[in-house]
Amino acid sequence: MTGWQTLFKKEILRFWKVGMQTVLAPVVTALLYLMIFSHVLDGKVEPYPGVSYASFLVPGLVMMSVLQNAFANSSSSLIQSKITGNLVFVLLPPLSHIEFFTAYVLAAMARGIVVGLGVLVVTVAFVGLHLQNPLWVLAFALAGSAILGTMGVIAGIWAEKFDQLAAFQNFLIVPATFLSGVFYSIHSLPSVWQAVSHFNPFFYLIDGFRYGFFGVSDISPWFSLAMAGIALLVLVAIAMRMVVSGYKLRG
Repeated sequence: MTGWQTLFKKEILRFWKVGMQTVLAPVVTALLYLMIFSHVLDGKVEPYPGVSYASFLVPGLVMMSVLQNAFANSSSSLIQSKITGNLVFVLLPPLSHIEFFTAYVLAAMARGIVVGLGVLVVTVAFVGLHLQNPLWVLAFALAGSAILGTMGVIAGIWAEKFDQLAAFQNFLIVPATFLSGVFYSIHSLPSVWQAVSHFNPFFYLIDGFRYGFFGVSDISPWFSLAMAGIALLVLVAIAMRMVVSGYKLRG
């Protein structure tokens, strides 16, 4: 199993060597979101009884950072390797399809969780917060980073140039995360939009993650975890099919 471990290490070093861009910048961005939105809405909005808006916002920002950075890691690595032509050096060694897939997804999960921890540490310094159910927080952080890491593999394999990858991120990933309840509870929405929100898989990740902090959520965390598991299985099946068939990987 040394092959996938080497590829995993290479992917970790790839984002860690530019940590100012890949880790620090997302943390600063999340902190700016917290400062701006909490300044405007704290004291005016109480999403859950006894929970301030600033406190409510922190778990959403943490999970949003986990999701976006997990996707960015695997997708950017693959598209860069394809465009520069060095992907062949990853495909030539005797790595199995599972090892190839696992290394990219685990590295994406690592980046997502590292950034999420950074956001949590920085934001908690401004907002008093404690975990009521740490295991739920961990479960949804792992599930969310795995789902977006897998989506990143799919997008990175599918895209042939940076414009296509940017479109995938700007028109799918970013809207799905922003409309998943990061900045609001879906109970504040009209009934029609509440129903629409239930078709967004990112909503289940953020709602379940937030449950780990407050013990309160818009829907059952067990149902959210089941939906996350289904989404992960479907995406893994698609990604593995692309890897096994060599779709846009082999010339």
